[in-house]
Amino acid sequence: MSAVWHPFTQHGLGEPIPMVTGAEGAYLHLADGGRVIDAISSWWVITHGHRHPRIMAAIAEQAGRLDQIIFAGWTHEPAEALARGLLEIMPPALTRVFFSDSGSTSVEVALKMALGFWANRGEPRDRILVMEHSYHGDTIGAMSVGARGVFNRAYAPLLFDVGTVPYPAPGKEQDTLDALEAACRAHPAAFIVEPLVLGAGGMLFYPPHVLAEMRRICAAHGVLFIADEVMTGWGRTGTLLACEQAEVVPDILCLSKGLTGGAVPLAVTLAIEPVYAAHYGTDRSRTFFHSSSYTANPIACAAACANLELWRDEPVRERIALLAERQAAHVAALAKLPGVSGARALGTIAALEIDAREGGYLSELGPRLLAFFRDQGLLIRPLGNTVYVMPPYCTGAAELDHIHAAIAEAAGLR
Repeated sequence: MSAVWHPFTQHGLGEPIPMVTGAEGAYLHLADGGRVIDAISSWWVITHGHRHPRIMAAIAEQAGRLDQIIFAGWTHEPAEALARGLLEIMPPALTRVFFSDSGSTSVEVALKMALGFWANRGEPRDRILVMEHSYHGDTIGAMSVGARGVFNRAYAPLLFDVGTVPYPAPGKEQDTLDALEAACRAHPAAFIVEPLVLGAGGMLFYPPHVLAEMRRICAAHGVLFIADEVMTGWGRTGTLLACEQAEVVPDILCLSKGLTGGAVPLAVTLAIEPVYAAHYGTDRSRTFFHSSSYTANPIACAAACANLELWRDEPVRERIALLAERQAAHVAALAKLPGVSGARALGTIAALEIDAREGGYLSELGPRLLAFFRDQGLLIRPLGNTVYVMPPYCTGAAELDHIHAAIAEAAGLR
């Protein structure tokens, strides 16, 4: 019996846990000799495909040179090169790069930057605004700015209070904007949002013009705007950043997952110069007090540098556009099936609901769908009765046909 305690897994249900022995491209290889199409990029991280040769080579080369070094007061070339490379492709207003280890910690960093900004300016702003149904991670600060529910109910005593604006559902976008306008009049510290797509909240989409207007409202009231692009970044919505589609530049930007092509853990939080300047000076008490043991790990930074090279040297955007076109065509076909509702696509993401009567993360349909897809040789992990596809950009037409044929068959499992 394994001693491993798996995340988001109820071991008491006795569900099978396949042993993965290898991976390449869009496929996972199993101990029983089978192989599985990774239709969700191993929790949204794999972009170019598993074990991309250039990223693997960069990891191996760096491992032979420098494995780990404290980053407080020390530096190394992979981190410096990565910071320079990021500034070349990110909006020019984002001038500072702070390293961390995961999406959750990049959000924690962003929240602390925002609160530190106001504290160091001597202005008493400490309230954070969030969007309904949002999810920003599983550390305490990240849970606090996420939706309250089954994910964090047991930890409620640890969570700080936030202001919440409604999700801009179709036809109700103005309600969201009016609520944000009203909340901003109370001078909160920051508003954090998942641009265009609320991921774990159910792959909920909203249009770019709403994102642009939310940014305008925050700017008009001097509220820091934090864009959590941990999932939406690196091409998932069709552009490098989802914010690009709204011509929005945040004050603070969170990136992780695809930062290394999904190969190894790494995250960054980018900030505008005034946020950095509020912590800068000769007064040591104004220091930004955040770190972890593995901040800017050299091997992870080398992998991220290789990822930037791929974006520069290979037709990544063209691959994304082709995958997005194919996803949209499949979604249009799935939308016609009985039992399917809310079929939608944005960039490389496709999502729909099967049997809308069984909504919610704990829907009984979820485990049955998970088992069905596993039997079809697919890694698809539904969010309750919400089925979504977010494959690596190397996924071909044949693999995508298989994925969506299985979803069509699953729609009949109701």
